[in-house]
Amino acid sequence: MPELENCPKCGNLYLKNNIRDVCGSCYKEEEKLYDIVYKFLRKRENRSATTETVVEETGVEEELLYKWVRKGRLQLAQFPNLGYPCSKCGALIRTGKLCSSCAGKIKNDLEVLDKEEKRKEELRNRTYYSQN
Repeated sequence: MPELENCPKCGNLYLKNNIRDVCGSCYKEEEKLYDIVYKFLRKRENRSATTETVVEETGVEEELLYKWVRKGRLQLAQFPNLGYPCSKCGALIRTGKLCSSCAGKIKNDLEVLDKEEKRKEELRNRTYYSQN
């Protein structure tokens, strides 16, 4: 269900929904910028452009480019050097929210925590006998 919110770019009120996360006028502006970026990337010599190159050549903000990649508007199969930053360390990734290194660290930390919890539980469940 749409919610009334302030546009994060201009501050105007708008109905936020699954499709748009900005107001109508900012959405139109983003669409114009998307067309510029897509026309740039459609050229064969620009398909292997990096994020930095696309930003320099088109003048589009990095965050907007990342947004389009995350949403799948720019297909990574066609543009192999594009991606978006890992939520934890900022490394460039192509899927998910975390890079494999950060995901591995979190998984390892969870395994260590699980082992520690099991060890604590074993200590709690031990029965001690005393000699009288």
